[in-house]
Amino acid sequence: MARPKKNLESLRAMQINIRYSIYEYLVVSDNANCLGISVADYIRRRTTGVVLPRKKVSTEDRRLFIELSRVGNNINQLTKKAHSGNHYPRQLQNELKELRKLLNALTLKIIDHDS
Repeated sequence: MARPKKNLESLRAMQINIRYSIYEYLVVSDNANCLGISVADYIRRRTTGVVLPRKKVSTEDRRLFIELSRVGNNINQLTKKAHSGNHYPRQLQNELKELRKLLNALTLKIIDHDS
């Protein structure tokens, strides 16, 4: 089955070429990297008025945030299992122990990073 066609409003058919000095490009590239998005997406968002986060995030902090998001996702899945009644208490307990280990490891990374 073929991929569905995009509507005309979401097509990115127009291209704009911009020249930057090396310094300007490094600034834009660094800002995009801090936000975890591509340079093109950063420029697109800045020029169309889409609000970007005010604070730049370091690469290490971004990795920690992603790991915490994954742990949160795991907690949500375990909660759903517990509420559905289709779970095995021993398995749930083992999964919670794994999550506890992950949270402890992340806590140590955060403490080491802040010091």
